[in-house]
Amino acid sequence: MSRTPPPFAAFEWMIAWRYLRASRAQGGVSTMTVISLLGITLAVFALIATLSVRAGFRAEFVDTILGANAHVSVIGGSHVDADGRTLRGFADYEAVTERLRALPGVTSAAPVVRGQVMANANGRNAGVEIYGMRAEDIAAIPRIADGGELARLEEGIAIGQGVAQELGVTVGDRIRLISPDGARTAFGTSPRVNSYEVVHVFSVGRWDIDRTRVYLPLAEAQGYLNREGLADEVQVSVTDPEQIERHTAALLRAGGENAYLWTWRDSAGAFLRALDIEDNVMFVIMSVLVLIATLNIVSGLIMLVKNKGRDIGILRTMGLTEGSILRIFFLCGASTGVVGTALGVGLGCLFAIHIDTVFSAINWMSGGQAWDPSIRGIYALPALLRVQDVVSAVALSLGLSFVVTIFPARRAARMNPVEALRYE
Repeated sequence: MSRTPPPFAAFEWMIAWRYLRASRAQGGVSTMTVISLLGITLAVFALIATLSVRAGFRAEFVDTILGANAHVSVIGGSHVDADGRTLRGFADYEAVTERLRALPGVTSAAPVVRGQVMANANGRNAGVEIYGMRAEDIAAIPRIADGGELARLEEGIAIGQGVAQELGVTVGDRIRLISPDGARTAFGTSPRVNSYEVVHVFSVGRWDIDRTRVYLPLAEAQGYLNREGLADEVQVSVTDPEQIERHTAALLRAGGENAYLWTWRDSAGAFLRALDIEDNVMFVIMSVLVLIATLNIVSGLIMLVKNKGRDIGILRTMGLTEGSILRIFFLCGASTGVVGTALGVGLGCLFAIHIDTVFSAINWMSGGQAWDPSIRGIYALPALLRVQDVVSAVALSLGLSFVVTIFPARRAARMNPVEALRYE
């Protein structure tokens, strides 16, 4: 009694392997197989490289935001003081800060005064933005405190690396800050000019921050910016900045009447949404490239089926079923997709891991003009290799490879053995 062999039996793998490695003289399509293999490899490599670079760019961009800025700013509204003057900010900022700091999920809260002034040194000028904060609060900002000593901040000023380069100064030099809204006299407002020693130069990895930001002690900044007894806002950090919306109601209540919020998503929301759209578009475009590469499998299999018509007829007369013939040619095409995908994943992962070396080589060949931080905001091209990106690339490549293989494999399975052997 004959027994039907199970699907994908050993003999089906053996026949598929012989067809794949056969030379053209033997009716094989080894050259076409190699071309299909290279196409899928390069397409998967390009897909993983693109996804890793996009993920790295987003992660670095968000990290520079969260590493140098508060997760949310509680901004004081306008109010009238005892002298009838309309003031903006928090007069009771100490109490507001304590209320905010006591909220669940809040890791820090710091009062801040801000203002835009002109910095001058060595005959050079630069527009800068003052952040007036307590020294201990500045030291708690990750990317500001990195690589520097802030113990002397009460004695001077901390400036961004871009400001230092623009003015040609370093630690120990002095710079002048010039504010048009200075001392109020009987003859009007005169500019205020103060000189400060540079005690710290920081770099947060964002060109727009390093190029404009300076830090002064809170009390000094209040006097310099005419904010005596006031704080413009209280900057708050939370445990999970990605879920900042969960904290907004409690922060507004603690901020008091007329207070409003400005989160990190508000400041970078449009850019992040643009990145999401670009990610989706790039995935679609690269998916089309993978599809084009897998179509080479169809061409190779059609040629293989044509060249192996006599073999198919013999196998059918020997008792092989249509299912066995279909699986044999399916294995021929699918194995090309599997090997090409594996090679592409390996190349893509190597590219993401060694992105710094690759980028350095490209930057050297382009004369240092491959990346402009003033346009892109960050100083280097990052890459983040994520499991979900690799899985999506593998699933897409294998799925397309298997689907396109079915059609020529079915053609081979449905071939009439009599017709295949008639003219042999």
